[in-house]
Order: sequence, then C-alpha cells, then structure tokens
Amino acid sequence: MRESVFKESQKFSQWWLWLLLLSLGALLFYMGPANLGALILLVVSLLFLVMRLVIQVDKEGIRYRFFPFIKRHYPWHEIASARVVDYGFVGGWGIRLFTSYGTIYNVKGSKGLAVELKDGKKFCLGTQKPEELENLLSSIPSKKAK
Repeated sequence: MRESVFKESQKFSQWWLWLLLLSLGALLFYMGPANLGALILLVVSLLFLVMRLVIQVDKEGIRYRFFPFIKRHYPWHEIASARVVDYGFVGGWGIRLFTSYGTIYNVKGSKGLAVELKDGKKFCLGTQKPEELENLLSSIPSKKAK
C-alpha cells in the first residue's frame, strides 16, 4: 500500500514583486554609487530569491520549513486540529504574526493549513494545493481534526 504524503514547495515567483525590486534597484543605481539603499535592496532581493516554504503532511505529522528562518515538526499526538481554511489577505506575504490563526507563513494566495496544537499554539501554512491537502487530511486515520 502506498503511503499518503502531501508535499509542497513554494517560492516567491510573483512577476510584480521582481518588477518592483528591479525598478527600485535601477532607481537606486542611477541615484549614485555605493548607496546604502542599493545594498539593502540587494540583500532583500537575495532573501526573496532564496526563501522557500516547504510543507509535508503524512501519517506521522506535519513538517514545515520557511527557509532560511524556521524548521518545525509536529507529530499528530501534539495536534488538536488541522484544517484547510481561507484566511484572506493578512497584510502581505511572508511571516504574519498575531492573526486569528496564530502565525501565518505564506508566499502567495489566501488558503492554508490552520493548525492548533494541544498546548494552544496556533499557526497556518499557506498552500497552493488546498484540495489535495484536504483529501490527504481526510485519509489520515490517526489524525483527529476538530
């Protein structure tokens, strides 16, 4: 029997984001050399280039990594509930704190896996494959979604 696993890797690929960064870079370049703003923009651009949200859900639990910042694993026995939600626009993309879903980790879109741990901690992982994730969650017998 094949093990059910949901895997997703997302990166910042929005064309408008890269157009904005490129435009700001060109503007800063023409304003003058050795500009601190240009250096900051370069660092921010490189950060967006390497950032990835990687999610894995299987019969063991939920693993996620928001590279290069966070890496976590929660086995099902620590999870009170896990469900796919539409969290709407939360003021941007990246890591959003203090939302009704706890901390939201997202790259684009408005759908995610909302998780509440038995200790009360909440977080939400953005997904571009909500239907696939819902199907997997319903197929995991040891998961007790509330």
